Amino acid sequence: MPLVVPGLMGNSGGNKTDEWTNKLVGKKLSEQDSNETTFCKRDLPQETRVIEPGMMVTRDFKPDRLNVHLKEDGTVSHVAHG
Repeated sequence: MPLVVPGLMGNSGGNKTDEWTNKLVGKKLSEQDSNETTFCKRDLPQETRVIEPGMMVTRDFKPDRLNVHLKEDGTVSHVAHG
């Protein structure tokens, strides 16, 4: 059985996910401009879903959709594509 490493084999969007992780993790989303502690929602990809703690979400897979997961305090904990 071959070794399968996510993001290394195929086009799973790993590079895009890493890029958005670096831009968003630890920041809060804002309706205004981006700075060191906030990121403007207008600058997110069109196909983005913001997921708050306890929020129900569908399990459909869309490889180009950016899922932004928030902590209780509103900061971004992690991001994923799908």
